[in-house]
Amino acid sequence: MRLRQVEAADAGALFAYRSQPQVSRYQDWVPADTQEAAEFVARLSATEFATPGHWSQLALLLRDSGELVGDCGLHFLEPAGAQVAIGISLDPQHHAKGFATEALSAVLGYLFGQLERHRVFASVDPRNEASARLLRRLGFRQEAHFVQSYFFRGEWVDDLVFAMLRSEFKE
Repeated sequence: MRLRQVEAADAGALFAYRSQPQVSRYQDWVPADTQEAAEFVARLSATEFATPGHWSQLALLLRDSGELVGDCGLHFLEPAGAQVAIGISLDPQHHAKGFATEALSAVLGYLFGQLERHRVFASVDPRNEASARLLRRLGFRQEAHFVQSYFFRGEWVDDLVFAMLRSEFKE
């Protein structure tokens, strides 16, 4: 895998996999069309990477072909971005091949190593079993299971919170 910030040229591929029902089912943002995906990328590109209080988005690319197969959102929270919320989306054609594990391992290494962030966490719908397994496999601990705490697409859903401290991170 190669990781880089999303770019304008990624809008078509981003829309193609993000709009698929098996990907969008648990996503807060689902692009209506390629234009909306392009506007999303433009908004993100207008803010410097790792700016506290803002989201940054990384493109997940296959090393050999450069094909965009997913993305990873990083929300750098105040104060000073010491805590980072993460989320990942992957094209279903590339599920169960280790790409999400490889990408998030690299992201964690960068966040805890070079950027020296204190805590990384993720919020997951418990029905999204694959994401919960991924986070556990990476060494995240489940901190909470909030019952019907999040109103999502017309229904109250549960929310699992997973987290890892820099002191807990193992390369």
